[in-house]
Amino acid sequence: MTPVHVVGIGADGWEGLAETARALVRTARVVLGAPRHLDVLPEEAGQRRIAWPSPLRERLPALLDELRTEFDNGAVVALASGDPLVAGIGSTLVDLLGADAVSVVPAVSSIALARARLRWPAESVVVVRDPATVVRHLAPGRRILVLSTNGSTPTEVAHGLGQYGFGASHLTVLANLGAADESVRTVTAADWSGVAPALHVLAVECVGATAHGLLAGLPDDAFDHDGQLTKRDARASALARLAPQPGQLLWDVGAGAGSIAIEWMRAHPTCRAIAVERAADRATRIAANAARLGVPGLRVITDTAPEALDGLPKPDAVFVGGGATVPGLIDACWSTMASGGRLVVHAVTLETEALLAREYGERGGELTRIRVEQATPLGDLTGWTPARSVTQWAVTKP
Repeated sequence: MTPVHVVGIGADGWEGLAETARALVRTARVVLGAPRHLDVLPEEAGQRRIAWPSPLRERLPALLDELRTEFDNGAVVALASGDPLVAGIGSTLVDLLGADAVSVVPAVSSIALARARLRWPAESVVVVRDPATVVRHLAPGRRILVLSTNGSTPTEVAHGLGQYGFGASHLTVLANLGAADESVRTVTAADWSGVAPALHVLAVECVGATAHGLLAGLPDDAFDHDGQLTKRDARASALARLAPQPGQLLWDVGAGAGSIAIEWMRAHPTCRAIAVERAADRATRIAANAARLGVPGLRVITDTAPEALDGLPKPDAVFVGGGATVPGLIDACWSTMASGGRLVVHAVTLETEALLAREYGERGGELTRIRVEQATPLGDLTGWTPARSVTQWAVTKP
């Protein structure tokens, strides 16, 4: 199939396009794009122009099927903002049609223009698409570029920065980059007010004390919980064996406060997780914890395992923090898990510990008992207070 041509267009519109890109647009039988992109094109007799459907991802496949004969004629151009493969329609079309069916003619991305205006080297910056995930990246001196969704994004980000003690951070709103009405405004997060122009990139230069670290083992008080929480040291041990990898999926079964799933997703922006928790109040708490700790994409299922696992995407790793003795649960996790997948199960009762001893005997892996003691006041002195021991079984599927 002849490729669909995806042409990047900047804020300077038609005048900013190279002649090769203009030629592709002029000769196209069909041009797809946002209304603001289509409106800047010169008239072309007989050319069909179609605005992207809404919601885009849901309705785009049907539109592409409708245009299939035009694809065969090589006469379809899709317009995109800047670089189509930077959080743009180019990435979506590659996903839907395949890389061989799409050719890309990029313009300078808004991210590149923002870095140029700020003189920020690419290697010194993290780019964030979802403003709700900014809190994951907070650290003194950290530079963040946010692909804003609308004019209220700076308000949302400023609020989050203030909550985590980063209100002194510098916010720079770079609007309409590359256009005649380009503007740049810098204030501290604490001083931000108003609404930004719809088309802008938000730059954050972090000023504040060290927040949460990058490695597993967030403080227990980072999570709202009712006592059903995998504690810090046991959690760090479990995550070390679950071994988060970019793009992989975790099931957190009997999720409690969701701490394992949340820390799994914090390990890399492409890590995915599904938390399964039968108690509705805990499921609500998991979603709130995930949003507050910068992983709002965590999927939460309120149901009982193993029935809740039917039909879920195949996991690369599974953590069972509660309910391991439910008949069929361990077998369901094991049989569904991909080859090379990691299974970690925790036990705090004798019954669950006995089950793990049997599973260890049959499937191998590691069986570990974790004992943690913390120094606490003992009268006028200090003594050791032991926490409840956790038995951990960890195994990799051949």
